[in-house]
Amino acid sequence: MKFFKNHFIAITALLGATLLGFTPSAYAVPSYARQTGLACATCHTTYPELTAFGRMFKLNGYTVTGLHQIQSEPTSGMPGLKINEIPPLSAMLQLSTTSIAKRPTDTQNNSVGFPQEASLFFAGEIAEHLGSFVQMTYAQDSGQFEWDNTDIRYANQNENAVWGVTLNNSPSVQDVWNTTPAWGFPFASSGAAPTPSATTLIDGALAQDVAGIGGYGLFANHFYAELTGYRSAHQGSAAPDITSTSTIDNLAPYWRLAWQNTDGANYFMVGAYGMTTHLIPSGVEGSTDDYTDTAMDAQYERQFGADMLALRGTYIHEKRDLKATYDAGGSSNQNLKLDTLKINGTYHIAGRYAVSLGANRTTGDSDATLYADSVSNGSPDSESWILQGTYLPWQNVQISAQYTWYTKFNGETTNYDGNGRNASDNNALYMLFWLMW
Repeated sequence: MKFFKNHFIAITALLGATLLGFTPSAYAVPSYARQTGLACATCHTTYPELTAFGRMFKLNGYTVTGLHQIQSEPTSGMPGLKINEIPPLSAMLQLSTTSIAKRPTDTQNNSVGFPQEASLFFAGEIAEHLGSFVQMTYAQDSGQFEWDNTDIRYANQNENAVWGVTLNNSPSVQDVWNTTPAWGFPFASSGAAPTPSATTLIDGALAQDVAGIGGYGLFANHFYAELTGYRSAHQGSAAPDITSTSTIDNLAPYWRLAWQNTDGANYFMVGAYGMTTHLIPSGVEGSTDDYTDTAMDAQYERQFGADMLALRGTYIHEKRDLKATYDAGGSSNQNLKLDTLKINGTYHIAGRYAVSLGANRTTGDSDATLYADSVSNGSPDSESWILQGTYLPWQNVQISAQYTWYTKFNGETTNYDGNGRNASDNNALYMLFWLMW
């Protein structure tokens, strides 16, 4: 009871102070909506989840060029496309609070993110067929602004296909489905809550640390294919040097295949994606650690009048040949495997409410050196559940409550760290107030 009581007081103070100064007259929509005259709900359910039109808008280079049925029928009462009149700028603010079942040693509990994150976006049409999603973010945990998700696209189309070129800085940030790592569930999470030590390389480890250029195409509105090559683009240095860590040797190819189909109220996508990466752990030459990630994913959507059910899942298998790390004494084994399974579903109610449930599981080979936080056996195995409720009082405001509970953490259910800490001690209640304008 003390856990929930303390958290209730913290979130009541946070939301109360914020909502007192927020009225419906402050309603505004982000730059894409301002430029196209379309409501936020045209492209999103709860952001960043994309609708069918949102997926096509992104594939078309963040423009409505070629989407004639939308250009000729703008939302009632809204202005048409005014790319040259309206700067393509938007902003985001996240305010949050986190309460952990048992506070980590030497850390204060019931922490407040004020802000957890604040972002500026250059997002919209640059020229005909050319558009962007460029994000700069201030994060409380770093205390500074940093380059965030970026995707710049050229796209074209005819009656049979949409094709284009993407320039981006994170494998899968260019994806249009909410199954791959960059846009997968949970769509926001606490930076203060403990997380398991093991993760696959493709699952965010290279985000904002690389630059990639590739081509993609959606053919007959069914089959999607993409191939993108990545190089390291470490922030804070003009080029990788002897002080650099985790630098890509040569080129890391990322591939993506997907098939989608719509049948009445039902939409289904099944796909696969993967990446082969040779990383130099330290410096810019020498032996490498080799990662091969192969993944499968699927997404199902069903309309029920004004409601919608969305089911999503992805499975990632990673093979590691850690020759460089093993030779340097950083791992106990050279060849390791790691598997991640994520399944989740969201039920949207009348565009105002959403309830989500997700399950995550990571399993793999034990390594007492690499996974030192699991002092009992060096296991990377972790299991968790996430329950989230979301309310949208306005299209550009989301209020959510998220509870994460662990059944296994870093290999064990109890005493995983050798100091008496249990997996359930890391259960966390996370409250988020998310604004876009």
